[in-house]
Amino acid sequence: MSDLTETTPGWLSTDELHMARARMPVLYVEAVPVRVDESGEVTSIGVLLRIGADGTMSRNLVSGRVMHHERVRDALLRHLEKDLGPVALPHVPASLQPFTVAEYFPTAGITPFHDPRQHAVSLAYIVPVTGDCRPRQDALDLVWLSPQEAASPAVQGEMPGGQGVLLKQALAHTGHMY
Repeated sequence: MSDLTETTPGWLSTDELHMARARMPVLYVEAVPVRVDESGEVTSIGVLLRIGADGTMSRNLVSGRVMHHERVRDALLRHLEKDLGPVALPHVPASLQPFTVAEYFPTAGITPFHDPRQHAVSLAYIVPVTGDCRPRQDALDLVWLSPQEAASPAVQGEMPGGQGVLLKQALAHTGHMY
């Protein structure tokens, strides 16, 4: 056995990722972007609009995998920049303790969270942003909703895989129970 540790950063090829997803949980980060007032009260929640591979429109939170040899903080910042743009100016929490951990299973009904591709464990954060958010990558738009609007059944119903439940948990964590 070698005393050397493999330190080459990177990720898996598409085939390797498919095999890994079939055999072990994959670590994700999810972020609920928020705007806060001067007292720290959440005034609005940012939700991405996306078109899925099947052509359906849905609302989503910022999310993505943590890559090999990447710190959770760096992954969170990378996905915030990828989805919200380079001048969103996110304020990543000083403590990396998530407000919840969401467990996504390929089998529906085990938890409220479902991802048919894999078993995934997601660390979820509420992240205030102060800059100009301009969605990039595959997001069509970023819509800012009041906490009341974000808690509505209509918005919740447009969020796939249990992300509506995650959004409700974020609202409860910030003191907005509707």
